[in-house]
Amino acid sequence: MKLRIGIPTDELIEVNPVMPNNHPAYVPHDVKEAFIHLGALPLVLPFPDDVSQTEQLAHDDMALVDGLMLPGGPDVDPTLYGEEPHPKIGMTLYQKDLFEIALIKAALAANKPIFGICRGIQIMNVAMGGTLYQDLEQQYPDLRIQHPQATLGQFATHHAELTPGSRLADLYGKQTIKVNSRHHQAVKTVGKGLKVTAVAPDGVVEGMESTDNDLFLGVQWHPENMWQQEDPQQLVVFQDFLKRVADHQK
Repeated sequence: MKLRIGIPTDELIEVNPVMPNNHPAYVPHDVKEAFIHLGALPLVLPFPDDVSQTEQLAHDDMALVDGLMLPGGPDVDPTLYGEEPHPKIGMTLYQKDLFEIALIKAALAANKPIFGICRGIQIMNVAMGGTLYQDLEQQYPDLRIQHPQATLGQFATHHAELTPGSRLADLYGKQTIKVNSRHHQAVKTVGKGLKVTAVAPDGVVEGMESTDNDLFLGVQWHPENMWQQEDPQQLVVFQDFLKRVADHQK
């Protein structure tokens, strides 16, 4: 049987005078293609507008899937980590944030692995009690490189240093890799049970893993945009996730 991978949705928010509440829910194309390519079954997990249904829906969804993948998307609501919104923060979706945090907690309770990309690593961190830089340009004290890159998403633009002996370093087989970069927020205070295992040249967090198990792995870059054209090796984090999922079913 194919491994069933739950992927929470984003929503296309636009004004439609005919159907003003018609917000299509979707997951990133390149993410679902990576899982299909590897023989897994991606399952879409839409969030409810009614937050009173969040906890139960997250619990029910996680009972149906084998692992949880958290893709990129909008900024995370800063009130969820005790801050007010910075003037440079982008769009947030509170219902989406609550649902993904509930999914993360349900996945951990069920001992099911989690893989996060970009926003995914950020919401993982917030779910575990961590905080974020709401805007790197305004808040990060040692910003020295461009993080929201000014080129197409599949191209790598800066390097990342991987911690020797970490899962990421073992997967890539080297300590330095080149990654793409499409974000203006990043991990600040690291959440409980997580450790930083990849950083950009200016120290911005690029990867995190669990401290004492294999349930968490997240990266700040977008491997899903690179593996088909520019860097086939970027598929390794998807392969590793599916291996972790399969291992937890034994």
